[in-house]
Amino acid sequence: MVFELLHERIKQLLKERGFEKPTLPQLKAIPEILKGKNVLIISPTGHGKTEAALLPLFSKIIEQKPRPISLIYITPLKSLNRDMLERILWWANKLGISVSVRHGDTTAHERKLQAEHPDDIIIITPEQLQAMLTGKKIRKHLENVKWVVVDELHELVESKRGVQLAVALERLKKYAKNFQIISLSATVSNPEIAAKFIGCDTVIKAFDEKEYEIKVITAECEESDIHLAEKIFLDPNTIARLRMIKNISEKHTSVLIFTNTRETAEILSSRLRALYPEFTHEVHHSSLSKHVRIKAEREFKENKLKALIATSSLELGIDIGTIDCVIQYMSPRQVVKFLQRVGRSGHRKGKKSKGFIIAEEGDDLFESAVIAKFSLKNILEDLEIKENSYDVLAHQIMGMLIEGYESAKEIFEVVKKSFPYRNLSYQEFKSILELMKEIKLIKINAKIKKKRKGLLYYFENLTTIPETSQYKVIDVTTKTLIGKLDESWVAEHGEIGNTFIVKGSPWRIVGIEENIIFAEPVEDIASVIPAWEGELIPVPFHIAQEVGRLRRIINEMEENQAKKFLIENYCVSEKAAEKMISFIKSHAKSHAVPDDKTIIFEKYSDFVIIHCCFGSKVNQTLGKFISAILSAKYGESIAIKTDAYRIIIYGADLEEVKKTIFCYNPNDIEPILRLSLPRSNLFKYKFIQVAKRFGVIRKNAKYDKISINKIIEVFKNTPLEEEVFREIFQDKLDIEKTKQILSLIQKNKFKILEIEGLSVLGKEGLKKSIADAVKPEKMEKEIFNAFVKRLMETRLKVVCINCGKFSQTMQVKNFPEKIFCKVCGSALLGVAKPEDKEIEKIIKKRLRGEKLSKSESIKFEKIVKTADVVIAYGKKALIALAGRGIGPTTAMRILSKMHRDEESFLKDIYKAEKQYLKTKRFWKE
Repeated sequence: MVFELLHERIKQLLKERGFEKPTLPQLKAIPEILKGKNVLIISPTGHGKTEAALLPLFSKIIEQKPRPISLIYITPLKSLNRDMLERILWWANKLGISVSVRHGDTTAHERKLQAEHPDDIIIITPEQLQAMLTGKKIRKHLENVKWVVVDELHELVESKRGVQLAVALERLKKYAKNFQIISLSATVSNPEIAAKFIGCDTVIKAFDEKEYEIKVITAECEESDIHLAEKIFLDPNTIARLRMIKNISEKHTSVLIFTNTRETAEILSSRLRALYPEFTHEVHHSSLSKHVRIKAEREFKENKLKALIATSSLELGIDIGTIDCVIQYMSPRQVVKFLQRVGRSGHRKGKKSKGFIIAEEGDDLFESAVIAKFSLKNILEDLEIKENSYDVLAHQIMGMLIEGYESAKEIFEVVKKSFPYRNLSYQEFKSILELMKEIKLIKINAKIKKKRKGLLYYFENLTTIPETSQYKVIDVTTKTLIGKLDESWVAEHGEIGNTFIVKGSPWRIVGIEENIIFAEPVEDIASVIPAWEGELIPVPFHIAQEVGRLRRIINEMEENQAKKFLIENYCVSEKAAEKMISFIKSHAKSHAVPDDKTIIFEKYSDFVIIHCCFGSKVNQTLGKFISAILSAKYGESIAIKTDAYRIIIYGADLEEVKKTIFCYNPNDIEPILRLSLPRSNLFKYKFIQVAKRFGVIRKNAKYDKISINKIIEVFKNTPLEEEVFREIFQDKLDIEKTKQILSLIQKNKFKILEIEGLSVLGKEGLKKSIADAVKPEKMEKEIFNAFVKRLMETRLKVVCINCGKFSQTMQVKNFPEKIFCKVCGSALLGVAKPEDKEIEKIIKKRLRGEKLSKSESIKFEKIVKTADVVIAYGKKALIALAGRGIGPTTAMRILSKMHRDEESFLKDIYKAEKQYLKTKRFWKE
């Protein structure tokens, strides 16, 4: 048995720790690690990968007694550091091995101690390796490093953090000669590429025959759901989904509920608390404070909570105890993502992983079914390595200059050894040096030297993760905070007039000021953008195509045959299968069905809907391409909305749209997007992120649409601009796949049909953004009532202009119908804000016959105009003047209209307020 290969002291502790026999990863990996091989261990969560790596290394530390630091354990999350520390400390304390942890929150004092008196093992984030390589004292101890463990490689391999780490490990070789590297990963589609990426030459795939029990279910409304929905103004299907979560949870001991966005997690939690106060749960996501997350983890582990509602923050192996069921709320969108999540249940060897996907009807249900099937068949998304990242390269060059490198050739050779830069040309490398020289980070003579600015740049940018600030969203009708939007969302969608969903309700942007968005509630919800859209990962091409194939199969089969086929092959419940069949058959009654082989152009009202099952990135690329061409043709921007199954174009002619697809060369896609993208908010936002990583913009600089245009122009045709394009093309778009698709369309490889709508699948696309939104008709009434309440409770001050001896401040609702001075009896009363302390002095000064200054004259003339309105209309004048942005001229215009009742009068004030907010972009009170 492999445990016999370990040191005697470890063998004794194995029994104490409860290790009776090795797991498959331990069985396969321990002998290879003891031989000194660089090993990548791929195995599901909960199979003892960590011990598979550490036990043989502990054994070597005991035998060899190397000088510290002998082992570096790199892990992507700080929260994982805490958990890992607890597990490692148990072994280390028993074996007399010292351990410390270092991350962004580690104090300067602790870092000083680590540099002066290092421990045998240090647990760090990838960013801290960047800092350690440039630290004069701690760098000396890096010469003793014999082993490096990289945990959760699958979380790093597709990101710029991973690129940064790959180069850092090459830099480490300058100090630690021939260190052994062991990497741990959950399932990835291309193990050999992942191994090369991190510098491993041996891949160990250790998969027990782990059973998965996966079921895709959908809302089954009961009469009680409908009654409750009417009371609290929610969709009955939403109520049913919440009830299903509660019922599933009650049948299990501890449940993890995953959502795709923080917004959904918060909404789900608030609704569960409202409906089922006894359902003990907490929310866990990256925006919450460390204290809140740790408390939730601890209470869940202690079984004080029935459930945790989480985003990707709990996908990694943080120890939160035993989980016997995972619920995925709505489609997980990718197979790898779902396997990582469902793998958290039955976390221990031999336990079955049990998971439910609670899907919404329509696209979400089909997508969930496909992902469930692909999960069982292990059909995974391909790895997408970020190659030749110029911004990371600039940062690594600076790090190496701080270390003492002076030769461009030497730096290039080190960088080139890392997998992400294996194809980097020396010409590209020199262009980065020239840019760094231009922005005064370095100087180049015979040798390259860092400048003082370069030092600041390096340490400001240890992390490649962009810092995103948030915008507060203020309801202009009540002036209350309704939520927050990420800077990234505002960058892409933050234009006045755009509509969005936050806290389950639709809103329209009427103003943007610094970090505040002013919004009004709306009824028209056909074109809203979810506030969480930026958080959603893309649905891959192969999943969207399988959804299309599934539509085709259902359309061709008899209902009973289709139902049997779905239940047997796609992990769906009987009810879910029935809804899938009904969805396609109801569409097919009046319209052709778009599928994996059929593209349909649908014309409805001002919309052209292209039904195409090509996934998020291809449809986004095609949508932006169409928009760019039509915008140039029409001379105005064309609104486009895309999802994995359709492109929705607003305000364009169907024939013009078709010409764009059939008449343009596929090779035109990239050059046209390179012309149009720099005008987009998305490009500006990405540009700022990349510019910060290059040191062009300071790390704490805010998103500013006006000044950024000049910077973009300055850096046109530079490596900085090229990196922005590369990032957008890889993260958001798929140029190559779109070119292939467009070429196939033009060669008639797809069946092309036209229909007039609104079809069932067309309606699905238009309504998709507003899932779970509050009923708009009820919402509008409640909003108007809130507006009236605010108007009546506004405090105003009336001042007598006739005698100057009387002023009174109170809420509008408390003023009498007829208003007059209680000192002189005059009706000549002006209206001012309560905080205006100067107006009484100005009136008295005028009454004494003294000359007013220019600003005083303006204020006096304005209050006289308000007095004219009060004389004519009494209390109604005060109601009108209480409206935001409504002065005496607008108030007189509103009051002079014939109103059939008080409500129509109040609605005119409401409209005037909204108009003010639209025309005055930045208003302050």
